[in-house]
Amino acid sequence: MEQFKILIDLRDYIKELETQHGKVLARPIPDGGSPVFYRPCDVAYGTVLIHGIQFGDYCFSNGLYWIEPHNQMGLSFSANWQHLKSIYKLKKSKNRGKEVDVYWVFEKANLPPDLKFVADEKDNRHYFLTVTKKMTVTELVSKLKLLADRMSAIRDAERALK
Repeated sequence: MEQFKILIDLRDYIKELETQHGKVLARPIPDGGSPVFYRPCDVAYGTVLIHGIQFGDYCFSNGLYWIEPHNQMGLSFSANWQHLKSIYKLKKSKNRGKEVDVYWVFEKANLPPDLKFVADEKDNRHYFLTVTKKMTVTELVSKLKLLADRMSAIRDAERALK
């Protein structure tokens, strides 16, 4: 366990970890939510959820049974502190009165097979957790569960993001 006397020590430690393990990728999630799945109360009315996966996040086949690989579609993650802060504020405003937790993982984490983090071509502060080969929705669900178990959380992250 490391002890840090000042914030600069912590930032230096994080930079060292990022050198070894890649970027820290994070997602702000309303209290009680999953870091990888959506609940109906987490999305706009009328949004299609398939086993907790938002329809527009991944490239579904016509029958909604398969997920097709696509390097610019996947679960969204922030790869930059400022980007995370702006997404956090958005989630906080949409979920008035609820705490918002931040779930994070290293880019080079031991991801389940056939999943990969890819930078957004339009904004390098944003990454997608993509699929690299065609798989069933059920397969993706089990792989996302494995990833969720490996993610760390900052509970009620407001103070940490100031």
